Amino acid sequence: MSSQTIEFFRSLFDSRLATLEHLLKSAQAHLGDSDALLQQRIAPDMFPLGTQIVFTCNQPRNFALWCEGKPADNLDPEVASMGVAYEYLSATRQLLAGITAADHQLAEVTRINLGQGLYLELSGSAYVNDFLIPNLYFHLVTAYDILRMAGVPIGKRDYMLHLVPFLKHEPYEDRK
Repeated sequence: MSSQTIEFFRSLFDSRLATLEHLLKSAQAHLGDSDALLQQRIAPDMFPLGTQIVFTCNQPRNFALWCEGKPADNLDPEVASMGVAYEYLSATRQLLAGITAADHQLAEVTRINLGQGLYLELSGSAYVNDFLIPNLYFHLVTAYDILRMAGVPIGKRDYMLHLVPFLKHEPYEDRK
Protein backbone atom coordinates (compact mmCIF):
# COMPACT_ATOMS: atom_id res chain seq x y z
CA MET A 1 0.00 0.00 0.00
CA SER A 2 1.23 3.42 -0.76
CA SER A 3 1.25 5.97 2.00
CA GLN A 4 -1.60 7.74 0.17
CA THR A 5 -3.75 4.60 0.28
CA ILE A 6 -2.99 4.04 3.95
CA GLU A 7 -3.78 7.68 4.71
CA PHE A 8 -7.07 7.44 2.79
CA PHE A 9 -8.24 4.39 4.78
CA ARG A 10 -6.89 5.76 8.07
CA SER A 11 -8.76 9.01 7.45
CA LEU A 12 -11.95 7.21 6.44
CA PHE A 13 -11.95 5.01 9.54
CA ASP A 14 -11.02 7.89 11.84
CA SER A 15 -13.73 10.19 10.49
CA ARG A 16 -16.40 7.50 10.90
CA LEU A 17 -15.29 6.91 14.48
CA ALA A 18 -15.57 10.68 15.01
CA THR A 19 -19.12 10.45 13.63
CA LEU A 20 -19.98 7.68 16.08
CA GLU A 21 -18.57 9.74 18.94
CA HIS A 22 -20.68 12.72 17.80
CA LEU A 23 -23.80 10.54 17.66
CA LEU A 24 -23.16 9.25 21.19
CA LYS A 25 -22.61 12.77 22.52
CA SER A 26 -25.86 13.86 20.84
CA ALA A 27 -27.62 10.97 22.58
CA GLN A 28 -26.19 11.95 25.96
CA ALA A 29 -27.16 15.58 25.44
CA HIS A 30 -30.73 14.56 24.60
CA LEU A 31 -31.27 11.58 26.91
CA GLY A 32 -28.82 12.21 29.73
CA ASP A 33 -26.05 9.94 30.93
CA SER A 34 -28.10 6.77 31.17
CA ASP A 35 -26.03 3.67 30.40
CA ALA A 36 -29.31 1.81 29.80
CA LEU A 37 -29.20 3.16 26.24
CA LEU A 38 -26.33 0.76 25.55
CA GLN A 39 -28.76 -2.17 25.91
CA GLN A 40 -31.24 -0.83 23.33
CA ARG A 41 -31.59 -2.88 20.15
CA ILE A 42 -33.63 -2.71 16.97
CA ALA A 43 -34.88 -6.30 17.14
CA PRO A 44 -34.59 -9.06 19.75
CA ASP A 45 -32.16 -11.07 17.61
CA MET A 46 -29.83 -8.12 16.97
CA PHE A 47 -26.95 -6.93 19.12
CA PRO A 48 -27.53 -3.92 21.41
CA LEU A 49 -26.04 -0.46 20.91
CA GLY A 50 -23.00 -1.18 23.09
CA THR A 51 -22.04 -4.14 20.93
CA GLN A 52 -22.66 -2.13 17.74
CA ILE A 53 -20.18 0.45 19.06
CA VAL A 54 -17.60 -2.29 19.68
CA PHE A 55 -18.14 -3.87 16.26
CA THR A 56 -17.79 -0.43 14.63
CA CYS A 57 -14.47 0.03 16.48
CA ASN A 58 -13.26 -3.47 15.62
CA GLN A 59 -13.07 -2.74 11.89
CA PRO A 60 -10.55 0.15 12.05
CA ARG A 61 -8.83 -1.55 14.98
CA ASN A 62 -8.23 -4.70 12.96
CA PHE A 63 -7.19 -2.62 9.95
CA ALA A 64 -4.49 -0.98 12.06
CA LEU A 65 -3.35 -4.34 13.43
CA TRP A 66 -3.33 -5.82 9.91
CA CYS A 67 -1.18 -2.92 8.69
CA GLU A 68 1.32 -3.80 11.40
CA GLY A 69 1.29 -7.50 10.50
CA LYS A 70 -0.51 -8.42 13.72
CA PRO A 71 -3.53 -10.74 14.05
CA ALA A 72 -7.04 -9.40 14.52
CA ASP A 73 -7.91 -8.70 18.14
CA ASN A 74 -11.52 -7.77 18.77
CA LEU A 75 -12.64 -5.72 21.74
CA ASP A 76 -14.89 -7.15 24.46
CA PRO A 77 -18.44 -6.84 23.04
CA GLU A 78 -19.98 -6.19 26.47
CA VAL A 79 -20.06 -2.43 27.03
CA ALA A 80 -21.43 -1.57 30.47
CA SER A 81 -21.00 2.20 30.37
CA MET A 82 -20.71 5.14 28.03
CA GLY A 83 -17.30 5.73 29.58
CA VAL A 84 -16.12 2.36 28.24
CA ALA A 85 -17.61 3.16 24.84
CA TYR A 86 -15.66 6.42 24.68
CA GLU A 87 -12.49 4.63 25.85
CA TYR A 88 -12.86 2.13 22.99
CA LEU A 89 -13.34 4.95 20.49
CA SER A 90 -10.32 6.85 21.79
CA ALA A 91 -8.05 3.79 21.90
CA THR A 92 -9.06 2.80 18.38
CA ARG A 93 -8.38 6.28 17.03
CA GLN A 94 -4.97 6.29 18.74
CA LEU A 95 -4.16 2.90 17.21
CA LEU A 96 -5.11 4.24 13.77
CA ALA A 97 -2.90 7.28 14.18
CA GLY A 98 0.25 5.15 14.36
CA ILE A 99 -0.24 2.77 11.44
CA THR A 100 2.25 2.02 8.69
CA ALA A 101 2.14 -0.58 5.92
CA ALA A 102 3.99 -1.76 2.85
CA ASP A 103 2.73 -1.74 -0.76
CA HIS A 104 2.80 -5.53 -1.04
CA GLN A 105 0.09 -6.00 1.62
CA LEU A 106 -2.69 -5.22 -0.86
CA ALA A 107 -1.86 -8.29 -2.91
CA GLU A 108 -1.09 -10.66 -0.03
CA VAL A 109 -3.74 -13.18 0.94
CA THR A 110 -5.24 -12.56 4.36
CA ARG A 111 -7.11 -15.17 6.34
CA ILE A 112 -10.10 -13.95 8.32
CA ASN A 113 -11.34 -16.34 10.97
CA LEU A 114 -15.11 -16.05 11.37
CA GLY A 115 -15.50 -18.57 14.20
CA GLN A 116 -17.02 -22.05 14.28
CA GLY A 117 -14.34 -23.25 11.86
CA LEU A 118 -15.33 -20.78 9.13
CA TYR A 119 -12.84 -18.45 7.50
CA LEU A 120 -12.27 -16.30 4.42
CA GLU A 121 -9.11 -15.92 2.40
CA LEU A 122 -8.97 -12.53 0.67
CA SER A 123 -6.35 -10.28 -0.83
CA GLY A 124 -5.41 -7.35 1.38
CA SER A 125 -7.35 -5.08 -0.95
CA ALA A 126 -10.49 -7.24 -0.71
CA TYR A 127 -10.05 -7.51 3.07
CA VAL A 128 -10.22 -3.74 3.44
CA ASN A 129 -12.77 -2.95 0.70
CA ASP A 130 -15.07 -5.97 0.90
CA PHE A 131 -14.89 -6.95 4.57
CA LEU A 132 -13.76 -4.15 6.88
CA ILE A 133 -15.48 -1.16 5.26
CA PRO A 134 -18.90 -2.84 4.72
CA ASN A 135 -18.81 -4.13 8.32
CA LEU A 136 -17.88 -0.67 9.59
CA TYR A 137 -20.86 0.91 7.82
CA PHE A 138 -23.27 -1.87 8.81
CA HIS A 139 -22.56 -1.43 12.52
CA LEU A 140 -22.32 2.38 12.35
CA VAL A 141 -25.72 2.57 10.61
CA THR A 142 -27.19 0.13 13.12
CA ALA A 143 -25.92 2.28 16.00
CA TYR A 144 -27.39 5.35 14.28
CA ASP A 145 -30.73 3.56 13.82
CA ILE A 146 -30.86 2.50 17.48
CA LEU A 147 -30.25 6.09 18.55
CA ARG A 148 -32.98 7.36 16.20
CA MET A 149 -35.35 4.71 17.51
CA ALA A 150 -34.55 5.87 21.06
CA GLY A 151 -35.65 9.39 20.11
CA VAL A 152 -32.28 11.08 19.67
CA PRO A 153 -32.81 14.05 17.30
CA ILE A 154 -30.10 13.20 14.77
CA GLY A 155 -30.30 13.20 11.00
CA LYS A 156 -28.34 12.70 7.84
CA ARG A 157 -26.09 15.67 8.54
CA ASP A 158 -25.04 14.04 11.82
CA TYR A 159 -24.38 10.73 10.07
CA MET A 160 -22.43 12.37 7.24
CA LEU A 161 -20.43 14.59 9.55
CA HIS A 162 -17.29 13.97 7.49
CA LEU A 163 -18.75 16.15 4.70
CA VAL A 164 -19.47 19.19 6.89
CA PRO A 165 -16.01 20.75 6.27
CA PHE A 166 -16.82 20.77 2.53
CA LEU A 167 -20.25 22.34 2.97
CA LYS A 168 -20.64 25.67 1.20
CA HIS A 169 -23.43 28.20 1.38
CA GLU A 170 -24.63 29.84 -1.81
CA PRO A 171 -25.46 33.53 -1.37
CA TYR A 172 -29.20 34.19 -1.39
CA GLU A 173 -29.09 36.29 -4.56
CA ASP A 174 -27.45 33.40 -6.47
CA ARG A 175 -30.26 30.96 -5.56
CA LYS A 176 -32.84 32.51 -7.89
